[in-house]
Amino acid sequence: MSETLIKSVQDMLNEEKWTRAAIGNYTKNHFIELAAVVEKARSENCMDEVQAACDEHLSHTKNSIIALYISGMLGLKKKTLDNSPLISLVNIFQDNHKNPIVIYLCESILDEDESNKFALRTLANAYREENSDKIWDVYESLVKLDYEEADIAKLLAEKYEKDGNTEDAVDYYKKALLRYVNRKTLNQVKEIWTKLVSLIPEEIDFFYLVQRKIAKSISDIRSAALMQELFVYYKEKGDWDTAIDIIKLILSVDEKDSAARKDLVECFRGKYADHSRLEDYIRVSNLTQSWRNVFEALGDFEKHIAFDAKNFVFHRSWGVGLIRKVEDDDLVINFGKKFGVRNMSLKMAVNALQPLHKDHIWVLKATKSKEELAKMIKADKAWALKVIIKSFGNNCDFKRIKAELVPTILTAGEWTSWNTGARKVLENDPTFGVNPNDITMYTVRDRAISQEEKLSNEFKAQKNFFMRIDILMRFAEDADPESELFADIFSYFTGYLRAFSSVNEQTIAAFLVIKRIVTRFPHMNPGISYTFEQLYNEIENPNAVYLALKDTKNTYLRKDFINCIRTLLVDWPKQYVRLFPTVLQADMLTALLNNGHKDLVSRLAVTSFENYRDYREAVIFFFRDCQNEEWFTETGISFEKQLITLIHILDLSYREIANHRDTTENRKINRHIQLLLFKENTLLNYMLENDEDTITRLYTLVNDVRDLDPAIKMNMRNRILEKHSGFKFYGMEEKTVVTRGLIVTAKMMDQKKKQLEHIVSVEIPENSKEIGEALAQGDLRENAEYKAAKERQQQLNASASRLQDEIDRAQVFDPSTITTARVSFGNTVFLHNKESGEEEEYTILGPWESDPDNKIISYMSPFGNALMNAKEGDELNFEINEQNYAYTVKGIKAVKF
Repeated sequence: MSETLIKSVQDMLNEEKWTRAAIGNYTKNHFIELAAVVEKARSENCMDEVQAACDEHLSHTKNSIIALYISGMLGLKKKTLDNSPLISLVNIFQDNHKNPIVIYLCESILDEDESNKFALRTLANAYREENSDKIWDVYESLVKLDYEEADIAKLLAEKYEKDGNTEDAVDYYKKALLRYVNRKTLNQVKEIWTKLVSLIPEEIDFFYLVQRKIAKSISDIRSAALMQELFVYYKEKGDWDTAIDIIKLILSVDEKDSAARKDLVECFRGKYADHSRLEDYIRVSNLTQSWRNVFEALGDFEKHIAFDAKNFVFHRSWGVGLIRKVEDDDLVINFGKKFGVRNMSLKMAVNALQPLHKDHIWVLKATKSKEELAKMIKADKAWALKVIIKSFGNNCDFKRIKAELVPTILTAGEWTSWNTGARKVLENDPTFGVNPNDITMYTVRDRAISQEEKLSNEFKAQKNFFMRIDILMRFAEDADPESELFADIFSYFTGYLRAFSSVNEQTIAAFLVIKRIVTRFPHMNPGISYTFEQLYNEIENPNAVYLALKDTKNTYLRKDFINCIRTLLVDWPKQYVRLFPTVLQADMLTALLNNGHKDLVSRLAVTSFENYRDYREAVIFFFRDCQNEEWFTETGISFEKQLITLIHILDLSYREIANHRDTTENRKINRHIQLLLFKENTLLNYMLENDEDTITRLYTLVNDVRDLDPAIKMNMRNRILEKHSGFKFYGMEEKTVVTRGLIVTAKMMDQKKKQLEHIVSVEIPENSKEIGEALAQGDLRENAEYKAAKERQQQLNASASRLQDEIDRAQVFDPSTITTARVSFGNTVFLHNKESGEEEEYTILGPWESDPDNKIISYMSPFGNALMNAKEGDELNFEINEQNYAYTVKGIKAVKF
């Protein structure tokens, strides 16, 4: 059938060539017939052959209408990027003023590719000639697809405003304004700025955003001039705080602007109209005097204006106080029951006191009960966050927030759950933002901003490359991806990819995120010329690049990296084997096995066990996840060899931890192996199921792991002795050496942790308070209370450090491992003193439980260590501190815990 279709197309092309049909003879029906040919080529799976026939014809008959249409439409169906046949075809009919056919062709192109900008622009021109209302839909599509199109955005805005659709009008005016700013066309910027000021003056954050863009790309003086229009609105409205902020911005551009300085004073007179000392403070600060730097004068004024009756202040020693009275230059301040009423000059107050707003968190703490405030904070997290953030200059991080709440208002446990909810509020509530210069610092906005602006601000504040990718992906999911702000963020990564000098993890991440976005939004394709294969071939170490790709909850860089290797590289099996020891994904092995590469997988497993130093995590993976796989069984790696390899890696990890090499990674490997070998007694059960030679061989390896928890070794020895009571440990039977570990009972561990908690949470804070109070008393040279408090501080810190170190080293004893075959931790041993003839008994526990007066001794003490591992009937002779001891072991009993 396909041969018939190809011949039919060739006949059509030849007939067209012979008859030389005039352009005027073509109608819409001709193209409907050709569309049927294209569809038939698709259904008969011969698109390549038909397109090749048309392309060959075009090589010598470049204006063939049939060839241009069929080749172009087949290219669209195949999603190729070459639109040149269709562009040539449409231009032919445009040049011949065949508007209906131009419209039909463009609409046909858009049916296959709705983001085809050429078809949209051509269709818009055709609709304009016909005065068709359909043009507005095309305009909307163009504005969505082309982030540089400003003129059409303005046309749409004007249409919607005329139609009374203010919401859509504003949206398009915003798009046009941002695009004109990018084009640096100041006249259009000013025109639309003025229009938006008349429509949405209350959206101050949007205007600040545009102002920053204008200052950066055009001129800071121009941006300040535009802000003057907003100032007039807020001044007339009486929104003094916003008006003052705008004037401060204008003055920051030109501090000698006398008109702006005059406006600033007017705003202060409006804001503080009821203040008893307003004019005095304006005069004292020289705010109206042009000879003084405006911001120095402003600083002085704002310091003074806060001091008025009924205002709150803070003193570092006396705490929060309320100004009761202001008489001339004297203030009367009440600091509460503890410090009482204090008189202070205004000059001293300005230097020694911090003014506080009535809603400052410190004021709330001083005026409300802990219970009442805790209830308010738990009930309304957004309110609590706003209070604390505004309390510290509207610039506050989570460390500060926690410091204000824990432990004075919330307990540590209450904070954990409150913190989780609070972070969600900060992420989702549009009245919260971040400091543009520091992503960790939060701010509060008087008006909610759009999610698009919120994410854009976060992007600017965020300096971490991979967290910026996270913001881009959040934008694509939670906000409007047709926004100019989304295009700005996306362009950062396209620009990065175009400008790179060497391929690293950021280059690969930029490629992957662009690929993911373009897959979802094809119209955003930036036309990057690099292929993944080209970039990958320039990577020196793919394993290091994979590890350096930092995923977040919204990004899939590592997954996309592996998928691109699988789908875009010819030698993907080789690359999978190379990467597997780093990636450790079962899907990679499955893909290799399903595609006939069992030999590669088997060789990788064997290599991993033979070269375990370089393949530690791969060994763990194969042991844990592939034990029962047929292909793994066929490798011939015996179970005993696998166990021995894990023991070697365990020992290696301990030694590298001791040498401070890759400590975090080695601790993780160490934990994994201990779980595999000891949690379910996998190693011990294998040993007990085999002969004594196997037990000796494996136990010797375990015992040689110097830093392994002594309790694990003790448990293994006891279990071996239970099954083989006469088992000889060949030189290992005398002592159990404890190097780093500290065996303790669960009861004592709990007590020590409580003791540490009390020191850290109660005694140290109380001591800090004592130091603060002692500091407030003045001269430290004669301050005995200060010296005593500092000495106490050193003692507490040393105690806390010692306790923490012991707790970190301690291993809680498992009572289920107790044995009476030999003296060990958790035994009571009965002895006959051969010199005195008396019977003695001692309980063997750890140094924390040691109580010699009650015959409880530590296994780490010289006497306790001498008894360890003795059996019933043994004769013991040893010397401690030049004193000889001689005992017969009469019995061993387990302690009841």
